Amino acid sequence: MKEPFSDLFKDSNVFANREVLSPHYMPDNLPFRDKQIENIVKYMTPSLRGERGRNLFVYGKTGTGKTSCVKHVVDKIKDLPTKARVSYINCRIYNSRYRVLYKITSDYLPVYAKRGYGLVDIYERIINWIEEDSKVLIVVLDEIDVVKDLDDLIYTLTRANSDIKSGGIMIVGVSNKISFKEDLDPRSLSTLYENELVFPPYNSNELALILKERAEKGFKKGVIDQAVINLAAAISAKDSGDARLALKVLSKAGELADERGDGVITVNDVNKATEAAEEELVYELVNTLPEHQRLIIYAISLLSIQGSRYKRLSGDSETYLFSGDIYNKYASIANSLNKGPKSSRWYRKYVFDLEMQGLISAYESGKGIRGHTKLIKLAYSPERMKETIEKTLMTEVEEVG
Repeated sequence: MKEPFSDLFKDSNVFANREVLSPHYMPDNLPFRDKQIENIVKYMTPSLRGERGRNLFVYGKTGTGKTSCVKHVVDKIKDLPTKARVSYINCRIYNSRYRVLYKITSDYLPVYAKRGYGLVDIYERIINWIEEDSKVLIVVLDEIDVVKDLDDLIYTLTRANSDIKSGGIMIVGVSNKISFKEDLDPRSLSTLYENELVFPPYNSNELALILKERAEKGFKKGVIDQAVINLAAAISAKDSGDARLALKVLSKAGELADERGDGVITVNDVNKATEAAEEELVYELVNTLPEHQRLIIYAISLLSIQGSRYKRLSGDSETYLFSGDIYNKYASIANSLNKGPKSSRWYRKYVFDLEMQGLISAYESGKGIRGHTKLIKLAYSPERMKETIEKTLMTEVEEVG
């Protein structure tokens, strides 16, 4: 029997530096994003000068370089002779108004963060700290749309400028969803006063160069050729222009070649890796959905597993669910979790968003099938979707089936 850890310290035939191929790796150079970086700097400049500038919202699909560019600028700011201070906040972790303010306090007033102060006390400490020397606080909210009480957070941060006698606060929000502000209360919207910056997807040629630069550092010499890199870039550009997907494909293709032991990445490796990488990113995407969209996906998953389904009269083996059945199941789940279901109008909007992201497919039925209704099908494994959502959204999911 082979020892279970016999290959643990074995040198790779393929990888020189696997970390370089990670989507989380921050390169010194960000190709094809010079204009976007210049604009971020331009919009931040008033705050760096100590003025109360406009807020900034950065949009773009996953894998378009938004976070990398914002982090790049933030790192440069640290070396500038400015009274501006930056608090970078991952809203996936700090997902409420209190947690965001707590993170700011932890960054710059750690003594108070450890004492368990309430929201009002933390807010006042931050205001006093800003007024001490008229500094400007730049609050970077990455994945801002996942904050549970976003209306309250935005209203608090923007209205703080009315309480601050000297200095100020600037918000930099980063989001995959350009429409997320539509969910905000008019009260919050009226206080924003923002600039907007949209990141376009990468095209095939751009992705090919990005992958080439990473491959040169990440793989050993002679492991991969340009034709294979071009294929990975073309596949990713066709689907979404997502650099994260392209890097995952390349890394997984390397793993397949490494397992085979011949030290060369082939076209076949890329094709096999693409399917695995796409599925992995889909389940990552589900984790970033707003809470009620995840509950809808959860309802669809449960119904798909339990068999409340409609089979197309054409004889197609595809199975679809009635939209009304999904809404009823979603409402039941939301109520059981004390989350309060959204109205049917919001439900229809969420279904449209999920369809646009490729997580579900839907079509309008003809007459005679409960009148006129929408039929919906989950695009991925309902068992895997159910498992993913139970892990990320609900640590104590009740059995509602």
